Amino acid sequence: MREQIIAEIQQRMLPYLTNEQLLQLREALEKTFVAYQVAEDKSESVEGDEPDPIDAFIGAKRVEGCSEKTLRYYRMTLEKALQTIDKPPRRIVTEDLRNYLIQYQTERKISKVTVDNIRRILSSFFAWLEDEDFVVKSPMRRIHKIRVAQTVKEVYSDETLERMRDACDSLRDLAMIDLLASTGMRVGELVALDRADVDFTERECVVFGKGSKERTVYFDARAKLHLQNYLDSRTDDEAPLFVSLRSPSARLSVGAVELRLRELGARLKISRVHPHKFRRTMATNAIDKGMPIEQVQRLLGHKKIDATLRYAMVKQQNVKIAHRKFIG
Repeated sequence: MREQIIAEIQQRMLPYLTNEQLLQLREALEKTFVAYQVAEDKSESVEGDEPDPIDAFIGAKRVEGCSEKTLRYYRMTLEKALQTIDKPPRRIVTEDLRNYLIQYQTERKISKVTVDNIRRILSSFFAWLEDEDFVVKSPMRRIHKIRVAQTVKEVYSDETLERMRDACDSLRDLAMIDLLASTGMRVGELVALDRADVDFTERECVVFGKGSKERTVYFDARAKLHLQNYLDSRTDDEAPLFVSLRSPSARLSVGAVELRLRELGARLKISRVHPHKFRRTMATNAIDKGMPIEQVQRLLGHKKIDATLRYAMVKQQNVKIAHRKFIG
């Protein structure tokens, strides 16, 4: 209890004292409290009457347009952290959060990328608490982004794409692969498409990305042909663009697409076949052939160009050719 009071006093004095003064204040408080027994007066506690900070944060993020899947991940991450630290948010200090991240990574043996995702969520949560005056100052301010080694992620070669097309045993899977490869859309956007969303004349379709943001993506002539063949072969009148092969025809789920691609990869002995790799391949090829990065950003539906740059890896051979052309 004594430690909680000292931490709360420090938290309230953060805007007015330097770090050295805060340390002196802590030392003075510790010396003063040595002579006193401290007990909580629950009759005057008002914390129970305050709204749950996680509920309030999730509500704010929902208004901002975050998907329910993202909100569930936020809630799970925050509830786990607060349960482990076992303190109300306004009494949590930087050291509590730093120790939590270290412990979480050590016990679960997770990657730095995953730890940084948790750090980012905690940072967003406490920054919001600070903006809403739940806390005086976010204890996450001194916990910075975790450095992660940048690796060049694989993309599909033209040969690999052709092998996958040749191995498709249904018109649906062939159309699905071509649409993913030519548009660079997310798998969640793919399965949400309806027939009415596709404009064959203009070779484009409207998708709803993260935060329900609408954008137009474009497909090539091969995808158009295979998609038309697939739709002509269907005997149902269901609205979804991609449905199960067995009756009753039901909209494909993200998991079903991922499973289908994994099975295709296993059959061809191609490692790590998944929908997101088509997206990265499209972005890499577009930039490699000279498409301006801003246009690739719009195609992919990224808010920040940094995200686009992470997807698009310029081929080393073209760097070599450019070096010889421009430098010698």
